[in-house]
Amino acid sequence: MIQEIEPLHGTRGTLVTVYTENLPLQAKVHVGVGATRTGFEALSEGEQGMWGEVSGTIAIPETAPYDRALLIVAFDAIFAPIGLSDPFHVTRSDGTLQRTGRITEEGVECLAMRDEDEFLYTLVGNLDGLSEGDPVVVEARYVEVSACQQGTTLEVIESRPPPS
Repeated sequence: MIQEIEPLHGTRGTLVTVYTENLPLQAKVHVGVGATRTGFEALSEGEQGMWGEVSGTIAIPETAPYDRALLIVAFDAIFAPIGLSDPFHVTRSDGTLQRTGRITEEGVECLAMRDEDEFLYTLVGNLDGLSEGDPVVVEARYVEVSACQQGTTLEVIESRPPPS
């Protein structure tokens, strides 16, 4: 597990600081980004400290999607993954993103949704007509601080059924 990435959201080109420790000791470590089930792109290379720590900065690629969360990944010299981060959420220049998923019963304080990659989101904002079990596409904004206690919180601007 990669312990820390900062920030957790931003536009394409955003510089993300990555820090982790206690990774298996390797001669060389690569850091990259990608999405679940689609592969990863190596963006930088670095050395580990004596305790397995790795730190650095990467830029989110200009080709990063707005409709899926990215993961920061650490690879060894033969590109086998040795660490994954929490999700990074790529936003458009107006701060919005899109997620497709299904409304679930997991939320306590807020309505919840799982996206196609099984990441958990809690939803606030325009929730008219959304109920448990509904498949949905949401246009939303990332919320940094929220009363919702589960997952990543999104402020829904608009929702619609996914294309059939």
